[in-house]
Amino acid sequence: MATAADQWITRKPAVTGQAGMVAAQHIAAAQAGATMLARGGNAVDAAVAAALALAAVEPWMCGLGGSGFMVIWLAREARAVALDFQGVLPQALRAEDYPIDPDLPVTSMGFPAVKDFANTQGARAVTVPGAVAGFDHALRRHGRLGLAEALEPAIRLAETGIPASWYTTLMIASEMPVLARDPVSSAIYLPGGAPLPPGAPLHIPGLAQTLRRLAETGAEGFYRGALGRDLVAALAAQGNRMTLDDLAAYRVEDHAPLQASHRGVTLCTPGEQSGGLRLKDFLAHVEAHLPHPGPAPDAESWLVYADALEAAWRAHRQRNGTLTEVGSSTSSLSAADAEGNMVALTYTLLDHFGAGITLPGLGMAMNNGVSYFDPRPGLRTSMAGGKRINSSNMVPTVAVRDGRAEFALGASGGDLIMPCVSQIAALMLDFGLSLEDAFHSPRLDASHRGSLRADPRLGAAVLDELSSRYRLEISGNVVMPKLYACPSGVARQSDGGFAGLNDPCLPDGGAAEPGRP
Repeated sequence: MATAADQWITRKPAVTGQAGMVAAQHIAAAQAGATMLARGGNAVDAAVAAALALAAVEPWMCGLGGSGFMVIWLAREARAVALDFQGVLPQALRAEDYPIDPDLPVTSMGFPAVKDFANTQGARAVTVPGAVAGFDHALRRHGRLGLAEALEPAIRLAETGIPASWYTTLMIASEMPVLARDPVSSAIYLPGGAPLPPGAPLHIPGLAQTLRRLAETGAEGFYRGALGRDLVAALAAQGNRMTLDDLAAYRVEDHAPLQASHRGVTLCTPGEQSGGLRLKDFLAHVEAHLPHPGPAPDAESWLVYADALEAAWRAHRQRNGTLTEVGSSTSSLSAADAEGNMVALTYTLLDHFGAGITLPGLGMAMNNGVSYFDPRPGLRTSMAGGKRINSSNMVPTVAVRDGRAEFALGASGGDLIMPCVSQIAALMLDFGLSLEDAFHSPRLDASHRGSLRADPRLGAAVLDELSSRYRLEISGNVVMPKLYACPSGVARQSDGGFAGLNDPCLPDGGAAEPGRP
């Protein structure tokens, strides 16, 4: 079997250090988190600072208008907590605002499209954002430095802007039709009608001021104060029915994590509303069918991994229907500190650039969480006022052995997330691969869709074995399209220090330790 045409093979060495580590989808965000560690903050402070910085440097993925999950390992208490800060539909939402248009293609979630793409683009696609509440909750309960200090790096980045990379230009170009519909977004990302070129300043007017206001008033100002009123007014002017009461009613769900066991390690995930149950099912299948892994992955182990992915996704689709999430806009990061605390955090605008709007005067990119709901009535997934997003592929994960966190992982990429995180975790636990080697390993992707995607680096023998059972799509792990997700992770090393790494195929991503630029 031919494996593939020639392809680039990239390698990104892991960053190592003794005092803690942060890995994120943009190196500037990882450095923002490392700054908090250098100031005496813990992994929670570092993770939140990194997440906030991403609003300025990766606005197509996440920001204050997003939502997500966080898993925190508290070393001193030897326990993990999971935070759900997913979006909520406005109480006054009306189904008649979303009339189905049979002439439009289905959405990325597999639901019918509606007139003017109102459930995926523009202000009517926006749910109540949970990111600010989630970050504030984590800092108040488990951090040391507070929201204002965690915001400082993000404010600096928003004030100065950063030079656009070629990857920035690529991401903007991929969403030109959506961005062109919004005058504010178009002015930022499509100056003169063309994507912001590499080297040009990526600067979002109003964002720095909004971040400063958030630092001054805290989450209270965002959900119950003047900042919230400005947010609601900006959305209402474009047809969204969100009210200040919707913001004030928002609550973070704080609960014990869903746990999965594998090779004597406990993996903590956000719960069944995330990709956690699929990860648990995957690992259970692997342990049952690969009870004694060999010294290195071989054709048998890759076939077991493929079968495990298929089994986990088949069970998921039987439980939840055919909900899909392909190519969505998500950012994942991980953090560890010298005391042994670890955090895995994933949050999102859902599609690239979310709803495609930037709120005038506020500089906030907004989610398109309404796309998580079916415009057809009478279904489990039907949209209804006050309903919370209750199904997601995000699966930030912390692995614990003998009361000590070993690694924290997460990824972005919709349906691709769970296969990616599951395989990296399995490669580390089944074969003892380091974080760096697991991130650079070839991978599979499957989601019970009728085919199996395989990296040609697996080699002819493995591909032949896989093709005996599956219809193969042979595709390399490249920059775009991201066919194997985009992981970020940190891991404890044998010397007591830490390693950190972001996807080797993401040019802007990276890891940082305190004290090192």
